[in-house]
Amino acid sequence: MISTKHFLLLALVSLSGTPQLVCAAESAPAVKSLDRIVAVVNTDVITRLELDERVQLARQQLSKQGAPLPPTDVLERQLLERMILDRAQLQLAQETGVKVDDAQLDKTILRIAQENKMTVNQFRDRLEKEGIGYSKFREDIRKEVQLARLREREVDNRVNVSEGEIDNLLSQRQGEPTSGGEFNLAHILVRVPEQASPEQLQKLKAKAERARSELDSGKDFRLVAASYSDAADALEGGALGWRSSGQMPGLFMETINKLKDGEYSPVLRSANGFHIIKLLAKRGAGAPQIIQQTHARHILIKVNEVVSDQDAKHRILGLRDRLENGADFASLARLSSEDGSASRGGDLNWLSPGDTVPEFEQVMNALAPGKISEPVRSPFGWHLIEVLERRSEDVSKERQRMQARQEIRSRKSEENYQEWLRQLRDRAYVEYRLDDKN
Repeated sequence: MISTKHFLLLALVSLSGTPQLVCAAESAPAVKSLDRIVAVVNTDVITRLELDERVQLARQQLSKQGAPLPPTDVLERQLLERMILDRAQLQLAQETGVKVDDAQLDKTILRIAQENKMTVNQFRDRLEKEGIGYSKFREDIRKEVQLARLREREVDNRVNVSEGEIDNLLSQRQGEPTSGGEFNLAHILVRVPEQASPEQLQKLKAKAERARSELDSGKDFRLVAASYSDAADALEGGALGWRSSGQMPGLFMETINKLKDGEYSPVLRSANGFHIIKLLAKRGAGAPQIIQQTHARHILIKVNEVVSDQDAKHRILGLRDRLENGADFASLARLSSEDGSASRGGDLNWLSPGDTVPEFEQVMNALAPGKISEPVRSPFGWHLIEVLERRSEDVSKERQRMQARQEIRSRKSEENYQEWLRQLRDRAYVEYRLDDKN
């Protein structure tokens, strides 16, 4: 899901990794220079004006974060590498039929406006006042949604978590002093191509070691990350945010357990490249809490490239009419629902807070047991929800297993995504022209 920060979203700085939008109180000034090609990516090009615009936005973002600015030539090369990866992903999305129609785009922009406590018209007026063209903003958001769908199809939907993996994680946590704890991390990644030569490998390792040396000399980690890291979060100082042990590779955990707050690791080698990890803070697991759980079932009609939003809503309204006329919910779910729960009559079992998307959870929480909702729109499509019963429970073993499954899935998804990005980049034809004088 597209993230929104502060009160205004203006433009995209990086399309790589998790979709992220830049917030700025002032628009970028117009760039007045002759345009030229700075890179060729397969059959597409990146121009000087595109790069200049991205550099200006990155400077605004770093300035608002209070982060030091790397030299212009370093920032340009870092951003150009990310733009190349962005372009390769968008090309693949277009070639393989990943599309975002105007109806879905309108829904996404409506959600962004609502998260900023504005109507769409108010949000549009604010963008225009800040010098951001609404048409360009729409197309930037369309690209974000395209990339999210591409990642879901190519990576996330292929991640499987076995019961044995869950058992192993829970077993490890029983003997760990940091069991159940969370870690606020930042990192630097120097990405290594899949079939790097010994010379390339040595050169990239030396780059990582230079970054480590600059940290040892007292340079700000955020500046070093912005200057050296190939990760999508480099302009955020390499911030990874809070992660539990289950969301991180074993290589990271072995190192993190030896670090104190504010310390950083030596250069670490993984399949994707060389890493430097900084531990910003850590916190232990909270005391068990009593939570309200809801036993619910649902029917889902998905919205996709074939089924429009209007068609899906029409179908779900027809199903609700049948329920009102006495049809059995479980039977209809088995026949019509497009969710994995269809074979169970739509039964979602016991749900805890945060287990479902906000649009679904809000309606579900307002329903009395035995009642069926009006049609509910979520990012997945249109739902009908029925609450069967509620209970108050302490966090159970079942809940712990669910959390472990989510953590393992998140970690594997991120690892697989980084590997997929590396392979995509290696397959792309790239010609650099940044240093051309003409």
